Amino acid sequence: MSAKTYPEGEYLLTRGRYSCRTYTDEVPSAELIRKVLDGAHYAPSACNRQPWRMMLIGPDDASARKAVIDSYSRPWIAAAPYFVIVCAVDDEAWVRPADGKNHADVDVSILAEHLCLEATVNGLGTCWVCNFDPAVLAAGINFPAGVRPVVIVPVGFPAGEAPAKTRKALDDILLHP
Repeated sequence: MSAKTYPEGEYLLTRGRYSCRTYTDEVPSAELIRKVLDGAHYAPSACNRQPWRMMLIGPDDASARKAVIDSYSRPWIAAAPYFVIVCAVDDEAWVRPADGKNHADVDVSILAEHLCLEATVNGLGTCWVCNFDPAVLAAGINFPAGVRPVVIVPVGFPAGEAPAKTRKALDDILLHP
């Protein structure tokens, strides 16, 4: 993948990643997918507890693919050759003593975004999918006890150009004490 140049003249990984909802018919190699997963699993987590699991669903995993597609009613998702279901293991997560906040979802989110960024630098497109029905997904996929799906990340070669990004101005979101 060649680096994209932005008006400032520098490449910013976070500007290169976008929510990809169109994929080519080309299937990434198992080696490339493994490379992306390996890179993602170096994500930080609270107290290095790593309370996550990733389930890889490939093009030949018909029943698991059906469960993913049935759990999220948007037709575009079926075009992605791979899905990574990023799951939380709540019992393995660090819990903040001051208020009892379990950080499993925070840690899973960090891992999922590392997955998206790792895919981007390797020429792949991804999209966060959190609007799925967990009961439908669990009816078609046997998750181990204590493992809870949090996000589905479709992965494949993007088709077409990335849409323009719109963001609030930095000064609009930057808080000051």
